[in-house]
Amino acid sequence: MSSAASSSTRSRRLWLLPLLIVIGLIIGALQPWGVEDLLTFGRDLASNFWFLVAVVLGMIVLFTFGLPGSLGVWLIAPFQPPLIATLLLVVGSVGGALGAYQFSARLRGDWEPEGFSSRILELLSRHGGILTQAALRILPGFPHSVVNFAGGVLGLGLAGFLAAATVGLAIKWGVYASAIHGLVEAVESEEVLDPTTLLPLIVLSGLLLVGALAKRWVEGHVSADRSD
Repeated sequence: MSSAASSSTRSRRLWLLPLLIVIGLIIGALQPWGVEDLLTFGRDLASNFWFLVAVVLGMIVLFTFGLPGSLGVWLIAPFQPPLIATLLLVVGSVGGALGAYQFSARLRGDWEPEGFSSRILELLSRHGGILTQAALRILPGFPHSVVNFAGGVLGLGLAGFLAAATVGLAIKWGVYASAIHGLVEAVESEEVLDPTTLLPLIVLSGLLLVGALAKRWVEGHVSADRSD
């Protein structure tokens, strides 16, 4: 990408944030929809079988091309029981991981990530076992798309790649789905959070903390290895 194109992209991103803030302030001031209205609408929509199929297929397509398929969690987790939500999210994200693996395998000489993504690629080139891959899937802060593309570019074993993706994402999505669903139920019932609702939130907080520490470790460790 040329410097002019890169500068143009950064400029558009700088304009996007204040635009989103202004839109959020307007919606917050007008309050066209109440929380209960949004939850009712979402629950009615998510009860449609074909809507769920569309979300899962959308996740597969987005992840295949390195786009944010994780957004599907907000269309499924608040409105489905945690077990069903986890299953749907795993199908969508693992299907997308397989698509990205196959797609990126054709880009081995052309994909040159920068910054943190390049460190993930270098880490997996040295430690690409199932445990490392699964850990990257579980911990927040490690973009799935980078791990997906790294698997194809590096030619990691497909069986191990899919096994790590399934195990890691099942754990991660299980925690997310339980935490989000519990919060939605608490809001709808207007009850104080009980221990069964708080536990997934505590686990999620722990994952976020460990993920942040692991991200810093990867950045420092890989950078140090490069300088040696």
